[in-house]
Amino acid sequence: MEPILQVALDFVDLERAIEVAREALEGGVDWIEVGTPLIKSEGLNAVRAIRGQFPNRKIIADMKTIDAGRVEVECAAKAGANIIDVLGTASDATISECVDAARNYGAEIVVDMIEVKDPVKRAVAAEKAGANYIAVHTAIDVQMRGGDPFSVLEEVCKNVQIPVACAGGINSETAALAVSHGASIVIVGGAIIKSSDAREAAREIKSSMLTGKPKSTTLYKRVDESNIRDVLRMVSTANISDAMHRTGDLPGIRPLILGVKMVGPVVTVRTYPGDWAKPVEAIDIAKEGDVIVIDAGGCGPAMWGELATHSAKQRGVAGLVADGGVRDTPEIRETSFPVFSSLVMPTAGEPKGFGEINIPIKIGGVRIHPGDWAVGDDDGVVIIPKARAAEFANRAMDVLEKENRLRTEILRGSTLSQVAYLEKWEKKK
Repeated sequence: MEPILQVALDFVDLERAIEVAREALEGGVDWIEVGTPLIKSEGLNAVRAIRGQFPNRKIIADMKTIDAGRVEVECAAKAGANIIDVLGTASDATISECVDAARNYGAEIVVDMIEVKDPVKRAVAAEKAGANYIAVHTAIDVQMRGGDPFSVLEEVCKNVQIPVACAGGINSETAALAVSHGASIVIVGGAIIKSSDAREAAREIKSSMLTGKPKSTTLYKRVDESNIRDVLRMVSTANISDAMHRTGDLPGIRPLILGVKMVGPVVTVRTYPGDWAKPVEAIDIAKEGDVIVIDAGGCGPAMWGELATHSAKQRGVAGLVADGGVRDTPEIRETSFPVFSSLVMPTAGEPKGFGEINIPIKIGGVRIHPGDWAVGDDDGVVIIPKARAAEFANRAMDVLEKENRLRTEILRGSTLSQVAYLEKWEKKK
């Protein structure tokens, strides 16, 4: 059977979901999934509305049912869903109830293996219970930490006879991989619904599925610890701040040079105001691509200047963040070396040797540890904790991707308040 492309409408606004669904169908999507966020936001009226707009398409209600199976399946089926999603973590009794209820209303059941500890065993049991489909699904929050569904997908496909769907960060590069690992149904969310052109995105993914030839993309990828830098170079500090729930920025730290980007793991320095010995010694300790971050108490005199900049650049250091004074700004600007500081002044300090290198420091109330990631651009500097660097890099990319769609809607003639549905989402008193 020819592989099926299913679009997951994981929106919270029905109007946007309908518009993107229409574009995606024109691009080659076969099935429409009313995503869990949309059902939670709009209720089963979302399923009714999608059914009304697309009466001849197969519609999946991603209910993620875990209890009260009969009631939830009946409601979804009556609303117009052809297929209803139940979690593989649900009890055997719930899955059986879902299967029975679906048969009563001419619907089908897909059992979702998201966060199931033994997905192969559970998939086999779900097939025996009468499920029509299995979904191998990597959760969004797991994707943000670099997870993907393919190894599990292959094992599940070897052990069941019913069609298997694959979901979890699929894009035009990986859709063919999903099919080659056995998926009959490829479920795509972000790579279509966040695209500025959902038609073209769907077209590229469908072509990849049918031809087995991946199409390169710079977006909709999720990285792990090995390639964090690639993503952080693409996103802005504003994207990262949003991804980190408006935290991590260093207040009062401003760029000396506009239009340059700084990305790298941190070498920390604590020094006495104006004491430039440890900052200069840190240049010798830093590896290529590192960022030197100095806590000098936010005071002068200057402990960084032109010669330190040339030395750092020669060593391949990615940039400097200084809570303290820097000088020689015209000469530093000529080097295009990224420098971010809280003070600029002409007076230099003395190399007294007080302080330490690669210890925890604090700037503007933000705790910074060696190995954390620093990203700087025209808006300032954001620090990303090392332990969650891959996750926040991926979440920042998600922010960027979503904004691409909103920007397109604005350029088509809408306004920001309209595309954000501000009145709808204002907090009720």
